Amino acid sequence: MSSKIALATVSGRAYYLLVNELRQRKLPFLSCVPTDPVPPSIQVVVTTEAERPTVKHPNVLVYDPENEPAETIDKAVRMIQSKEAYKEVVVGVDPGKNFGVAVLGDGRILKKTQTFSLEKAVDTVLTESKRTLAQKHRVRIGNGIPELAKEIAARLETALPDEVPIELVSEVGTSTVKTDGAKRKATDADSAIEIARKNGQVKARRTEN
Repeated sequence: MSSKIALATVSGRAYYLLVNELRQRKLPFLSCVPTDPVPPSIQVVVTTEAERPTVKHPNVLVYDPENEPAETIDKAVRMIQSKEAYKEVVVGVDPGKNFGVAVLGDGRILKKTQTFSLEKAVDTVLTESKRTLAQKHRVRIGNGIPELAKEIAARLETALPDEVPIELVSEVGTSTVKTDGAKRKATDADSAIEIARKNGQVKARRTEN
């Protein structure tokens, strides 16, 4: 995959934070000095406020150090896809000893990650659901360990808006993925992607008496 994002900054801290976010998402990128010519293949350039005047490109994003770097990279990805917002964002969760979490925007993989606690997994789902702009959000949780899936669903139910459906999804077929035509054991994050792609049973919301 060719690079479509360029980081044009000599700020060590900004570069470090943005590179970490890009690498976590496995997004290719080009590093350059703000005054360098930008190759035609680059669709978005990310820089800092101070360096913005020296960057010559039609699509420039300014990284705000007061915000999470993920927000800037989210915007960069939407710009590449020519989207102000997605029609639907689905967050998939693969519960287990470790927890995989994946975010899909209109079917495209936006992010996948692995966490090591239920609390962190729930926090990741809530953060991604809030931050990723979409007309509709949905959460799908793998039901391979029913008790754990129900615990995650219960915690999300109290924090997510009522209009966000929470689905419990069968994990059949989510433990392997194809790479170059060959099957391999899926990571927790890969399984979360497959879970996000499957329809599940919508969990009925609890009503107050």
